[in-house]
Amino acid sequence: MQLNMEWYRVFYWTAKLGSLTKAAEKLHITQPAVSHTLKQLERGLGGQLFFRTTKGVTLTAEGEVLFNFVEQAMHFIEIGEKKIAEMQELSYGEINIGASDTLCKHFLLPHLEQFHKQYPEVRIRITNRTTPETITLLKEGKIDFGVVNLPVFDSKIDFRTSLTQQDCLVGNQEYAALAENPLPLKELHRYPLLLLEPGGSTRNFLDEYAATNGITLSPEFELGSLDLLIQFAQSGFGLTFIIREYITKELHNGKLIEIPLTPPIPKRHVGIATLKSVPLSAASRRFLEFLP
Repeated sequence: MQLNMEWYRVFYWTAKLGSLTKAAEKLHITQPAVSHTLKQLERGLGGQLFFRTTKGVTLTAEGEVLFNFVEQAMHFIEIGEKKIAEMQELSYGEINIGASDTLCKHFLLPHLEQFHKQYPEVRIRITNRTTPETITLLKEGKIDFGVVNLPVFDSKIDFRTSLTQQDCLVGNQEYAALAENPLPLKELHRYPLLLLEPGGSTRNFLDEYAATNGITLSPEFELGSLDLLIQFAQSGFGLTFIIREYITKELHNGKLIEIPLTPPIPKRHVGIATLKSVPLSAASRRFLEFLP
């Protein structure tokens, strides 16, 4: 006979309270329902669990053995329920986020600081990968959600559009004269060009922008991070593409000069990537509320 876990709950409270009537009141069921459930459990286990007395019920030797194990099980269930409640209240929990170094620094960090001040007990783990690698980690279940550069398309993932970003062409003061008039994209080959290494979403986006206009980008330097691109451009190694929102200080103090392009570079967005039909933890849901 297959035993019903609810039977053990009835058994536990009957043994704990020593009374079928009190167990029925505790469980909000009738006394006959308690009696019937205990008979089913005894039949399923093949032995008597209680002595019925005028004052209530007392455990048999077999019942005592069973109660010791059931009591431990109920205790663990209570601990589990408490932990779930703590997670819902965000006094406990963990968030696993995937994002590139650039998005961590320029997009996530202010929101992480704000969230951590409000929920210091929630542990946050960040895996730094490119957008394509972040998507792979998400589909493998290794992160809860990803912060990615759009556009990205994947049938298994929902993408929520967040901040708008505008790529722009920049150089140091040596190229200031180029800022006076829009530079035709087809003339870009006349100047040394710095780009991110191939494989990431930003490089793919820029290559596609150029290809759409019949141009192939041919960099003299391929670097591994946005920060390196900024440093090399400031040092006069050439022109590079940077998201304008990430270099407001450098543009303001003149260390970098924005050079208008024609045709202009399309705008793009930061996106929040989550797996379809996979619920997020309470901590992850709350953190996403902090993001624009």
